[in-house]
Amino acid sequence: MRLIALFALLLTLALPVAAQEAGGMIGTENSASQDAAIAERLREILRELGNYDDVTVIVNEGVVTMRGTTTSAAEAAALEPLANRVEGVVAVRNNVVETADIGARLDPAVDRFRARLDQLIAFLPLALIALCVFIAIVFVGVLIARMRQPWNRLAPNAFIAELYRQFIRIAFVIIGIVVALDVLNATALLSTILGAAGIIGLALGFAVRDTVENYIASVMLSIRQPFSPNDAVEINGDTGKVIKLTSRATILLSFDGNHIRIPNATVFKSRIINYSRNPERRFDFEIGVASDADLGAVRDLAAETVAAQPFVVEAPGPAVWINRIGDGAIFLTVTGWIDQRETDLLRARGETLRLVKEAIEAAGVEVPDTTYRIQMLGAQTAQITETEERPVAPAPKAAKPSKPGDVAATGDEQLEEMIDAEREGGETGDLLSEDAPKE
Repeated sequence: MRLIALFALLLTLALPVAAQEAGGMIGTENSASQDAAIAERLREILRELGNYDDVTVIVNEGVVTMRGTTTSAAEAAALEPLANRVEGVVAVRNNVVETADIGARLDPAVDRFRARLDQLIAFLPLALIALCVFIAIVFVGVLIARMRQPWNRLAPNAFIAELYRQFIRIAFVIIGIVVALDVLNATALLSTILGAAGIIGLALGFAVRDTVENYIASVMLSIRQPFSPNDAVEINGDTGKVIKLTSRATILLSFDGNHIRIPNATVFKSRIINYSRNPERRFDFEIGVASDADLGAVRDLAAETVAAQPFVVEAPGPAVWINRIGDGAIFLTVTGWIDQRETDLLRARGETLRLVKEAIEAAGVEVPDTTYRIQMLGAQTAQITETEERPVAPAPKAAKPSKPGDVAATGDEQLEEMIDAEREGGETGDLLSEDAPKE
C-alpha cells in the first residue's frame, strides 16, 4: 500500500511538468548569448537564401524584429514562419515590406532571364545534334520510300505502292522523333506528343469523315477491282463506260457523251451492274399478235427466226414465251443472246425485232396496232373505232426472213476510242490495272 501511495504522488508531481512542455510554454531563463546566437543564425540563413540584403535582424529577450525591404511581398511574408522555426524564438515582428524601387524589383527577373539564356546556350549543341540525327533518319526513310522496288512488286497497283511509301515516310519520321528526344533525354515528352496527336487526329477524323471514308473506299476498290476500263456499268442509277478510277472518284462516260464522276465511297456501297464482264449478253423485246392466231406456231416461228440470225450465239439459245394478254393482242416475249464484243446490243435487238415481225406477217398472222384512234365527225360525239372481226387465220408456216442489217459493234468501238483518248490526255493517277484481282 505504501508503494502504491508513493507512485501516485510521483505521478501527480510529473503531470504539470509534462503539460508545460507539451503546451510550448516560454522558459523563465534567457541570456544575451542566446539572443546573439538566434540573430546570427537568422542572418546566416538570409545570406544563404539571397534577396534579403536589405533586411536587418534584431533579437531581444527571444523576440525577433526584422526590418527592411524585399523585391516581392511573397519574400517578405516568408520571413515570419522561417524565424519561428529557430530554437529559442519567442515571438516575431515582421516589419519587412516590398520595395518601391522598380530597378530592384526587376533585378530578379533579369537574373532569371540570364540564367535561362545560359541554359539555352548550353542546350544548343545537344539540340543541334538531335536535329541532325532526326534529319538523317528522315532522309534515309525518304530514300527507301523513293525506291521502285520492292513497293511496286508488293502492291497491286500504283496507288497502293504510294500508300506503302507514305507509311515508310511516316514510320521513319516517328523513329527520328523518338531518337532525337532520347538524345535530348526528353522521352517523357513523347507520351504528351502522342496524346495530343491522338486528340487532334480524333477531331480531324470527325471533321473529314466523308473524305476518310472516300479514301478507304478508293483503297478497297483498287485492291479488288469490280470493273476495268471500257466496261459498261451501272452504278447507283448512272450508266456508262468506265474511264478511270482515281483516288477520289470513279469517272464514267455516259452513252450520251457526258462525264459522270461518282465518289468512290458511293461506288463501294452501291449496287454495281457490270454489263461487260460476261461476253454473252441477252436482248429481249415484246411483240403482239392477233388473239385468234395459233400461238404455239407463232412462238416456234419466232424462235426459229431468232436462231437463224448470224449474230445470235447458239448457246445460250433463244427463248420465246407468251407473256400477257393485252388490249386487242396477245404479247410474246422474245429473247436472244449475242457476243457483245462483236455485236452491238441495240442494233441486234432492233434487227431481230424487224425480222421476227416480217416472219410473223409473212406467215399470215397479223401484228395488230393496239392503240385507239379517236375520229372527230363534225359536232358529233367522238367515236372509238374498234377492230373488225376477222376469220380465224390459218396456222402459220415458217417463212424465210429478209437479210439482217449491219449489227457490228461500231458504236462501242467509237466510245472506246473516246475513252482511250480521255485516259491518255486526262488527269493522272488511274488505279485500274489489268493485273489486279477482279471481283
